[in-house]
Amino acid sequence: MERSMAGGNHSQAAEEKAASRGQSEVNRRLKYISLAVLVVQNASLILSIRYVRTLPGDRFFTTSAVVMAELLKVLTCLLIILLQKSFSVKETALFLVDAIVFQYKDTLKLAVPSLIYTLQNNLQYVAISNLPAATFQVTYQLKILTTALFSVMMLRKSLSKVQWVSLLLLFAGVAIVQVRPLTCSSPVFTLTSCRHSDLLPSL
Repeated sequence: MERSMAGGNHSQAAEEKAASRGQSEVNRRLKYISLAVLVVQNASLILSIRYVRTLPGDRFFTTSAVVMAELLKVLTCLLIILLQKSFSVKETALFLVDAIVFQYKDTLKLAVPSLIYTLQNNLQYVAISNLPAATFQVTYQLKILTTALFSVMMLRKSLSKVQWVSLLLLFAGVAIVQVRPLTCSSPVFTLTSCRHSDLLPSL
């Protein structure tokens, strides 16, 4: 009987190990899929905004675009909460009241970064209306560098050598992109768009 119990425990442990391995593999695939979707979303967002902001004719208000984008996010979040609550409107309403009204201190804490985020989104439309899409996209990634620096200085977090090297490469890439318009008359860097006399001073 002890052998049968031991065999049962062994098979159960093997099943749990296989299940955890399968779950980790699924999580790994979801991570890479999410990364790919995020890259495509960011690239398409910048290109689409640049396109519509450079069309001839009347331009839409940037505040309207920001408000509509935030409303879409709110509706998406509400749909996800409804799915988690099995489409129970009552439980969803109670959850929202508890998270927003009863926990008002957390709501007030989130209000400050929310206002800054709204200002950032409005300034994003202004910047992309006056900069090439590639220059804006690369320069916009400086937020990673500033976030890392503030995390080290204010939150006392430590970064590995690989992370510091990555940040240095990011800064170098942004610097190269910013120098390019000074040396080339064309917004797109090609060998035919820059003369040798333009490149010699920069060397």
